Amino acid sequence: MDRTQLTDRTSIRALLIYLGVWGVSTAYIAATGGDWVFPIASLVIFGLILSSIIWFLTRKMDAPAVPVAQPKRESLGLLGYLAIYAFLLIGVWLGTVRNAVPEGPNQEWAVLAYKLLIHVGLPAAIIMLLGGAIRPLFDAGTQRKGFWSTLIVLCALMFALLAVVSPSLKQIGGLNLGIAAALFWVLMSWLWLSLEAGLCEEFFFRACLQSRLTAWLKTPVAGITLTSVLFGLSHWPGLYLRGGPGVDGWSTDPIQVAAFTIATLSPLSVALGLLWARSRSLLLIVLVHGAIDALPHTAETFHIWS
Repeated sequence: MDRTQLTDRTSIRALLIYLGVWGVSTAYIAATGGDWVFPIASLVIFGLILSSIIWFLTRKMDAPAVPVAQPKRESLGLLGYLAIYAFLLIGVWLGTVRNAVPEGPNQEWAVLAYKLLIHVGLPAAIIMLLGGAIRPLFDAGTQRKGFWSTLIVLCALMFALLAVVSPSLKQIGGLNLGIAAALFWVLMSWLWLSLEAGLCEEFFFRACLQSRLTAWLKTPVAGITLTSVLFGLSHWPGLYLRGGPGVDGWSTDPIQVAAFTIATLSPLSVALGLLWARSRSLLLIVLVHGAIDALPHTAETFHIWS
């Protein structure tokens, strides 16, 4: 993805449509008494600032295009699967898997195995059944110019941001660990979340779905923005069905919950989608995604595995 692909008429139209969807979602949240400040912060921090940093850091990457044999057919196949995934596999059955295994390491392994199946195994199988290739999707991209500097800067920024905006440092401090032990558990949380959340979500949404939508719509901006809206909405069934009072974004109004997922999660997805479009590195987006989740889950990781 280069500057010309960002500024052509089709791309600008796709970006304006996305901003319209985001704006309507945020306006609905505000009109129904929800938290509209968080969506604006998400758009500014992730959609604008982080995306600009990603654009700059990846300026020297010469990422190869992802080959898509049948863009429309593969896109429709994955979109059909996405509906089943969001409402049944995540919305209902993920809770069933958690409830079937007592809390602790065994439950974590069971959830990981289930997530790898529905995020990696099944989407890859669908692509292969439709005549597509999956090997290019696992390209680590470590030899591309700027890979390591991009990885270091983005992960450092994510750790710093979450240290400021989340109570994670206070939670880690409450564990009464030494500096070395605390760093160890932060690292373990990062590695685990890179696998459980990063690999699972980024392979499905970026490597599989975004690549197919980009090829079908013939513009990376449309692929990024549509995937981002779908990424947000895919969290709606789980949040609405399994959430409750005290959970961020939950409401008795299902439309408000859907608006919340779009307004707050899609800007982050835009940034990660841009990172994928510019780098084509699954390893890079997996580790950056893991860095976003690591600090907030460090205390939980310690309690589960220690």
